[in-house]
Parts: sequence; structure tokens; C-alpha cells
Amino acid sequence: MKTILITGANAGIGLKTAEQFVNEGHHVILACRNMEKAQQARQLLQQQGKGQVDLIELDLNSLEKVNHSANQILSQYNHIDVLINNAGLISTHLARTEDGFEKHFGVNYLGHYLWTLKLLPLLKKAQQGRIIHLSSLAHWAGRIQPENFHADHHPAYHTFSSYGSSKLQNLLFSHVLAKQLQHSNVTSNAIHPGVVDSELYRQLPKLQYRVVSLALIPASKPAQLIKKMALDKSWAKKNGQYASVQTPALRSPKSKDMPLAQQLYDLSYDLIKQYL
Repeated sequence: MKTILITGANAGIGLKTAEQFVNEGHHVILACRNMEKAQQARQLLQQQGKGQVDLIELDLNSLEKVNHSANQILSQYNHIDVLINNAGLISTHLARTEDGFEKHFGVNYLGHYLWTLKLLPLLKKAQQGRIIHLSSLAHWAGRIQPENFHADHHPAYHTFSSYGSSKLQNLLFSHVLAKQLQHSNVTSNAIHPGVVDSELYRQLPKLQYRVVSLALIPASKPAQLIKKMALDKSWAKKNGQYASVQTPALRSPKSKDMPLAQQLYDLSYDLIKQYL
């Protein structure tokens, strides 16, 4: 039995992925912002599967709250086999986190950055720890612009560009972690889940959602690949990879830029180091 921690697991890809594990009898921890929906998800999972399901509140909108939740995990569990950084959002307007960061940067990337670094000791205590980051083909539209981390210099706000930037950041983070962990028992890989019918896209204006919905796939498809990346022997030694459900796993030139990845890692560390 594996202990598997999934962020944003009360709906969409996260919930479908949790189903895969619970049905096989694994111990799954749902880390969610909305605890009412998380309770409903746990009831559903316990009715369907035979694995243990725990809940923990995780609000990626606040680094202080991320730190608090990570400390709870550290005190309650002696190891984590798999960490799946799934939670994310699309904001149709310029918004900031409680710490003043642009919302996509703060929630989709920086919160998970702190969360992952805090929980690394538990992953290293597993026989083999695996970290899976949800990126996206949208990372091709992303840019790394430190001056925009706080959204103070946006001349015009573009949802897709900001969302894509957060997914590029996730991919770069995965690659730096893979390099750092190459001589350890922990691997770090990323995935483009495809254009999935989930709450993420339902936040879009109705007209945009209608257009996007034509290409949407069920959340069960990426859930199957995530499960394979998390448990399959074929992924035991894969590290720093980028997998894709619908299309070839094409990485943008920027996503292969390791000096850029290291620069982002170092800048991010400075932003969260007070919590480590």
C-alpha cells in the first residue's frame, strides 16, 4: 500500500486520480481548499474503493497557510510515496494572492514550490518517492518575467499568457528538482494532462468555454497516465520527463533552458525561504 498525497483532489483530474488509487487499496490524502467539497469527495471515494482516505486543508493562495498545512503533514505521517501537485486555477482577470503575487504564479506555482520543498523529507523516507507536477501544453505561451510576479507592471492582463507562464514555471521546477534529486530515491516528472473537462475551464466566460469544450476529454484519461507515472515499474527510473495524454510531449525551447530554470528556482527560494 502506497501513501499518495494529491492537491486539489476534490474534483476533476485530482478526484479521478484519487479514485484510481483508492480502488486499488492505497492510502490517499486529499489536500483541498474547500473542505466541504473535500468531505463529499472522501465519502464518494470510500463508497467506491477500499483504500484509506484522509483530508487536509490546503489553501495555496497563502504561503503562511501552505506552510501550516505542510507542517501538519510532517507531524502526522512518517513518509509519502507519491506527491501529485494537481491543484490549479484560471483567473479571467488580474488578481493577487494574500501575499500580493499574481494569482496564477502564486497558486499554480509558488504555493506548490513551497509545499514540495517542505515535504521532500517525507518523500526521501519512502522506498522510492515520486513527484508529479501538472503542467500543460499552454507552457508554450509562458514567459519568466520576475517583474510580473507581483503583477505590478502588467500593461495589459492576458489570462492565457499568465496561466501558461505558471505551467512553464511548474515544468522548469520539475526539471531543476530532477537534477537535484538524481542521486536520491526521489524522482520528479511533469505531465500535460490534455484539455480536460474540469472546473478549471468552467471558470471561463460562457462563450470561451463553449469553444474550448469542443476539444475537452474526460478527466479519467489523464488520471490513468498519472497513476502509471506514480506506480508503474516503467517509471521507476524516469526522472525529469514530460509526459502527455493527447499529443506528443512537446517541450518549448524555454522549458529546456536549464539556466533559466535555475534562475527561477533561486528567485522562488528567496520568496519562500522564511518558511523553510
